[in-house]
Amino acid sequence: MAHEQLHEPASDDAAVCAYCGRRFVREDHLALHRGLDHADAITDAERDAFESARAEEREALRLFRLKAVFVLVVLYFLFFVAYLFAV
Repeated sequence: MAHEQLHEPASDDAAVCAYCGRRFVREDHLALHRGLDHADAITDAERDAFESARAEEREALRLFRLKAVFVLVVLYFLFFVAYLFAV
């Protein structure tokens, strides 16, 4: 099974790209697709939706990175404390 088939929705209520027919589960994924793959053909409203979806995605990635760093720091100190008691 192709990678794209794993992520394409099978339902009829999926968002469909008007430029290439690709289907997406969420509207923000469609907006990101249009902005990245059809940047020269999209309307101003579609460009605004792309910029909004991109800003939301950047914020979500920033929060994920902060959480990941926090978890790594906590794990580091837990291993450090465990090492201190083991010695």
